[in-house]
Amino acid sequence: MEAMNNSIDVSQHGAVRVVTLNRPDVRNAVDAATARELHAAFLAFDADEDARVAVFHGAHGHFCAGWDLQAGAQLARDSANGQQDLVAGLAFSPQDCAAPGPLGPMGPSRLLLSKPVIAAVSGAAVAGGMELALWCDMRVMEADAYFGVFCRRFGVPLIDGGTVRLPRLVGMGHAMDLILTGRKVEATEALQIGLCNRIVPAGQALEAALTLAQQLASFPQKTMLADRMSAYTQWDLPLAQALHQEWERGKQCIGEGLAGAVNFSAGAGRHGKFE
Repeated sequence: MEAMNNSIDVSQHGAVRVVTLNRPDVRNAVDAATARELHAAFLAFDADEDARVAVFHGAHGHFCAGWDLQAGAQLARDSANGQQDLVAGLAFSPQDCAAPGPLGPMGPSRLLLSKPVIAAVSGAAVAGGMELALWCDMRVMEADAYFGVFCRRFGVPLIDGGTVRLPRLVGMGHAMDLILTGRKVEATEALQIGLCNRIVPAGQALEAALTLAQQLASFPQKTMLADRMSAYTQWDLPLAQALHQEWERGKQCIGEGLAGAVNFSAGAGRHGKFE
């Protein structure tokens, strides 16, 4: 299976589906159209009995630089109702999160799939891109790749599960450090705090993630998937309620995020610089 959309590539490698972001001009940042493509691609993976594991990858040396702030800036310039339209289009209730889940701001981030997804992380996985990596079950990270809540400098809120999944993954102390400061987290630290599962040499994340995915695909699936879902549904606060709580707070910050997008478009804060 080989398919290409405007912003993503989809390919099949035996029982493994590879979904690749392919927007090199913006380091694979996600706009609204790309979010819809990603959402559809992962729903198609979940529904396909021939695909057991997915690998989520970014082409051209970066996983994902987050939300496309240029698109956000254009939204802020073009429409007096841009903020209201954006919020209305993404609003949802906890009931909507019944599996598989609704469209998130960056696509699949509100989905709870029935099968595992492995992130192959190279270069930047920042802001919403970090949230997409957190959405995955595991993260294979290249030695020179990095995470970071870089959207902190523009006031763009975490509304793709970052405030829910990050504390659950690395603990509240580490999560608060990363969420409040927005600082860069390189691979060695990411492994130490549990933010990634494997470090591989530069340029080898996709190959390593494929090998890991093929291993998972070779296991007895019924038990593995049952154990996986048990782990996801064991938290005191159900995921749907936690995601909705995040959205209710984050949507109040959309205006500040759009203002930050305009600043980015004008040249401020590029390449992770906070000055």
